[in-house]
Amino acid sequence: MAEIRLAAEPRNEFGKGAARRARRAGLVPAVVYGHGVDPVHVNLPSHALMLALKTPNVLLSLPIDGKDEFVLPKAVQRDAIKRNIKHVDLLLVKRGEKVTVEIQILTEGELAPGGNLLEHILNTLPLEAEATHLPESVTVSVAGLESGNAILAKDIQLPKGATLAVDPETVVLQVVSAQVEAPAEGTDEAAAEA
Repeated sequence: MAEIRLAAEPRNEFGKGAARRARRAGLVPAVVYGHGVDPVHVNLPSHALMLALKTPNVLLSLPIDGKDEFVLPKAVQRDAIKRNIKHVDLLLVKRGEKVTVEIQILTEGELAPGGNLLEHILNTLPLEAEATHLPESVTVSVAGLESGNAILAKDIQLPKGATLAVDPETVVLQVVSAQVEAPAEGTDEAAAEA
């Protein structure tokens, strides 16, 4: 899990005009909330934030009111055309606190021969883990699986300290046999007539 420190400056101006001025200056408006405290409005450096958000479940360290606070990105608003970040909602977390996140499911190994296909029922796995020790992904071996085999959530080896936040009987991956479409009737006759 990555922990990235970002500079944050307090934001006292609100509205579209203030947000546009901040973006022109290379900053992204953000709001930090959680733990029953009043929301704190800040501006974050755009480029550094963009790079930080490329890491799944990134933990950000921000200087807020004179002390470093840990936050998790909760909602990221992007421009529909340019795809740059317009606004970020950040959730305040404490060391030792459990949070629910979704981690990427990676696979390794080769399926059994014979035209088998791996179907991802879930692309991410909901987990509950300590806020300062969030896993980025989990790897599942699919070596030798045949058509009809499935991997349930309870079958996945979880990172230390993490627990499932989904029903253990949920199907995560399944192996299906490749289906070949039969040629439509009349296609051969039409080809012969041509």
